Amino acid sequence: MTTTEDQRISYLPVPTEENAHEGVKKLWAKAQANMGFVPNVFQAQSLNGEQFLAWWNYFNLLVNKDGFLTNAERELLAVVVSGLNRCNYCAISHGAALRYFSEDERKADSVAVNWRHARLTERERALCAYTEKLTLTPAAVVEADLEPLRAAGLTDEQIMEAVQVIGMFNMTNRVSSALGFVPNAEYHAQGRG
Repeated sequence: MTTTEDQRISYLPVPTEENAHEGVKKLWAKAQANMGFVPNVFQAQSLNGEQFLAWWNYFNLLVNKDGFLTNAERELLAVVVSGLNRCNYCAISHGAALRYFSEDERKADSVAVNWRHARLTERERALCAYTEKLTLTPAAVVEADLEPLRAAGLTDEQIMEAVQVIGMFNMTNRVSSALGFVPNAEYHAQGRG
């Protein structure tokens, strides 16, 4: 998996099929079958198998299962957080997902750099503004910051889910950046015309 310096996907060692946790191996096989590749984040975080699987279960629930926000909205939040945090792995991988779910590669690419320059709906703008404040200045967030979200039509359940997704990506960005996770090459082409 990571035999040379050019192929490194993490600053730490990455388990192999032979020494990975059994649950991790099952997840790798499922990803390979569904996506055609195993995301590097699945490999890099699996050094601590139990912790990785716990992270994955919550991440999967927030990002991949039916929820209160659309898939495109959740990926929008992921890309805004990751762009603000300069997380290479997540900005690229979730930029690919945003291109796919929004069916708008220009929007996805613009959001990754500066969401203010993207063509967004009022609802998307409210989500992006809240995401930016919670990511960059969490101590400054107050109850009144929820009002633009409500004015844009978000329910309390959607607001709660947005906060959870924003929090998840801030944490995941820290892990990915701290350990130098490298995005899979496949992400660069996904969702492009």
